[in-house]
Amino acid sequence: MRIGLSACALCGCMVSAGSCRTENSPTEAAASKDRPWFVEIGEAAGLEFTHETGSSGKFLFPEIMGGGCAMFDFDNDGDLDIYLTTGHDLLPQLEGAGPGNRLFRQEADGRFVDVSESSGLNDRGYGMGVAIGDVDNDGDVDVYVSNYGPDQLYRNLGDGRFENVTAAAGIAVSGWSTSAVFLDYDGDGFLDLYVTRYVEVNSLKQCSDGLGRPDYCSPHAFYPIHDVLLHNNGDGSFADVSRSAGIASVSAAGLGVVCEDFNDDGRMDIYVANDAFPNNMWINKGDGTFRNDAVILGTALNLNGRPEAGMGVVAADFDNDADVDLFMTHLRHESNTLYLNLGGGSGFDDATAVKGLGESSIPFTGFGTAAFDVELDGDLDLFVANGAVVRRTPFPQAVVSPPWNDYAEPNLFYINDGHGRFSESSGGSMAAICSPAEVSRGVAAGDIDSDGDIDLLVVNLQGAARLYRNDAPRRGHWLGVRAIDPKLGRDAIGARITLAAAGGKRIRTIGAGSSYLSSRDLRAHFGLGDWTQVDGIEVRWPDGVRETFAPPSLDQYITLERGSGSVTR
Repeated sequence: MRIGLSACALCGCMVSAGSCRTENSPTEAAASKDRPWFVEIGEAAGLEFTHETGSSGKFLFPEIMGGGCAMFDFDNDGDLDIYLTTGHDLLPQLEGAGPGNRLFRQEADGRFVDVSESSGLNDRGYGMGVAIGDVDNDGDVDVYVSNYGPDQLYRNLGDGRFENVTAAAGIAVSGWSTSAVFLDYDGDGFLDLYVTRYVEVNSLKQCSDGLGRPDYCSPHAFYPIHDVLLHNNGDGSFADVSRSAGIASVSAAGLGVVCEDFNDDGRMDIYVANDAFPNNMWINKGDGTFRNDAVILGTALNLNGRPEAGMGVVAADFDNDADVDLFMTHLRHESNTLYLNLGGGSGFDDATAVKGLGESSIPFTGFGTAAFDVELDGDLDLFVANGAVVRRTPFPQAVVSPPWNDYAEPNLFYINDGHGRFSESSGGSMAAICSPAEVSRGVAAGDIDSDGDIDLLVVNLQGAARLYRNDAPRRGHWLGVRAIDPKLGRDAIGARITLAAAGGKRIRTIGAGSSYLSSRDLRAHFGLGDWTQVDGIEVRWPDGVRETFAPPSLDQYITLERGSGSVTR
């Protein structure tokens, strides 16, 4: 278990291990409860970015759906960098003429520098999503960009530059891709890739709102297309196994995707949030194929037996019972949905209303979402980024110019009471992150300043990217965990981390894919509340082997290396 090096690299501290930030102790939390919990720091930190839709006045469908973002350490210097996708004019004579996606490197002083051109990550497709993963096991994270149009794979060269290896890797994913996620579904040590795809757009199709005014279409105006599963061959190439794996058997308007072991059998499964179609829960059968068990397991439809407009999705343990639940965002006049895991592979229950997440979400259209412990009290809270897809009466607090103010909505924040019940808390101390009305889409969560709490990055259509620093009062301790397999030379995506103490268990899974079109900090983060110590840590590695590690001190980031603990069966 490496503790000292990881803690210092990420915190900038001079000691070998310990707390990265101590000024907000649990005692001080009560005295600071009324201050703003989030502060927008993007512009001050040099994050100068405005998402471009390429709006032409013709209401072309892709204009209303992007873009995504990622928080990841591309240069291995111990802090998180930022990647943002953007669009361009979709008229044929101007295709690809936009500014391109942007990569911002974080400097030692916390400021961001635009290195898009020098890095080679200035992809000029019509940008949608971004997936992060080390596809060649060389210790540097690579980047997959999903587009309205051909997707692109960029290999990290390790010197600040990326090489476009799409053709060499045999990747030919076209059409309209949305969210994507890396996983090792077959346990061969190489990261495979799942890509959700949306609909087959006819650019001549014209749609209107309830008043007869031109407006953006719904997905039902077009034919849905199937998702794509790409198998990593381990030699730099990928093979499209969508048909042989069973993925191509379903065509739906896929938007959000997350990978988890939903039935606790040691294999990574895939859950897809579909827009206006039943959701897919692809259960990994262990032989290279998947079975869609969404209906059987209760995650295809809502409590009323209806499909909803699935946008963003996150998998996490909201009720601290050591299994993984699901939360997803939906269209206005629907509610966002919480599926609680019943345990033992028996399925899920739509607990949206009884857990306090229904009524408050009905007036809004949710996209990106993040589950994290905002005040470190030991349970996961929820952030939802909102933005309409059809015109509505503008909110007075809209901070975007016409015509986009017709689509702008305020965001939502929910505080967990410790038992998996939520209260909507978007005013007061949350006003800075929730009150301004923008057309928000992608959300990524991560500890951008390495101080031990989770910050948020939000992408807004035709608006500035917002970077929100978490200044919430601290109600407990915390621990951050990175899991490394030295034989693979990379983060062990899919590894499940379990912390145990007298107060119970907490679980997290190493991985970046969640939300909508976005990738989060790869490290597992635990708020610990009144826990004063951890009695033990167990890692279930992606191949199912379990390993225990000695209890660390709290309030720091640690790195767990496979083989340095005690293997258990």
